[in-house]
Amino acid sequence: MTGSSAVFLFGPRQTGKTTLLEQRYPNAKRYDLLDTDVAAALAVRPRLLREEVLAATPTLVIVDEVQKAPGVIEEIHWLLEHTATRFILCGSSARKLRRGAANLLGGRAVEAHLLPLTTAELPDLDLDRMLRHGGLPVHYLVDDPRPLLRSYVSTYLKQEIIDEAVTRNIPAFSRFLQTVGLTHGRQLNYANAGRECGVSPRTVRGYYRILEDTLLGFELAPWRRQAKRRLVETAKFYVFDIGVANQLHPGLEAVVAGTDVYGRAFEHFVINEVRAFLSYGGRDDPLSFWRTSSGFEVDLIVGDMALAIEAKSATEVRGEDLRGLRALREERPVGRAIVVSREPAARTTDDGVEILPWREFCARLWAGTLA
Repeated sequence: MTGSSAVFLFGPRQTGKTTLLEQRYPNAKRYDLLDTDVAAALAVRPRLLREEVLAATPTLVIVDEVQKAPGVIEEIHWLLEHTATRFILCGSSARKLRRGAANLLGGRAVEAHLLPLTTAELPDLDLDRMLRHGGLPVHYLVDDPRPLLRSYVSTYLKQEIIDEAVTRNIPAFSRFLQTVGLTHGRQLNYANAGRECGVSPRTVRGYYRILEDTLLGFELAPWRRQAKRRLVETAKFYVFDIGVANQLHPGLEAVVAGTDVYGRAFEHFVINEVRAFLSYGGRDDPLSFWRTSSGFEVDLIVGDMALAIEAKSATEVRGEDLRGLRALREERPVGRAIVVSREPAARTTDDGVEILPWREFCARLWAGTLA
């Protein structure tokens, strides 16, 4: 735990928040709000938490799924002001808390995120398994994650959408999720998505915000700085986990080496590694992609062009695979231009483009030697 008196630990369901906290802080006093009795008691009488903490005087209190009873935030604020007890507030949805409740802690809390598994946690990571199953621990470990992934999507619809009454049009939102699977990792088009779902573009925009608020997806913004070439200005949207994206479309069976689906999953894997590295390291380097209206593209830009990364799932990177990076370097200075691939050994082209095997790229990334 940091030096702060309180930490909000957010992460999608089944990323392992509860397991992590149980292992790190076995002696903490706990309130599990997935237990309906506990959640109901605190929802009706939030002051109960204050009274129990005052009686037990614990060093650390963990409140799991705190968004189920947001009223306890006021009690925690009081306890932070009047006691030495520290708090970890854990949740899979920041939506309710970000609508005012989190501010009640008066700046005492820091925010952290738990993301799907990375190579830093799985040094012997099986790439093909990751690209099919995804990085949620229980899904990655089982031989056939399809039943769990189906349940994950349907449970999300029930618990996060229906129970929290985010939208009343559940059939339209279900169709929207199918559209998200089809367009995952591609540029957003609210009008087209709206036609597919039978709702307005404005409603679709709101649906995407729901996915972000409930941590099930994220936008990757386009690089918009002034440039010689005309750049696209529409963001991409990624589902947070590769396996969940596969479940939405087209299915795990389609993730086969050499296919476009496999290549998109590999790109997603690289982006997730970089996102996790920056998040866990407390770095706020912005992430974006670079694409011109004529079709030159680089998958990931870190910071102010400190790193330009292209993900290629090929076992042999060819000259045409470098077109985007080379066009970008003609446009503006780039710290390092890297192609992450499945090639067996690292090499560098005559004009300085680094081609790294994915495992070596990840090792260097987590060692902090790339940027």
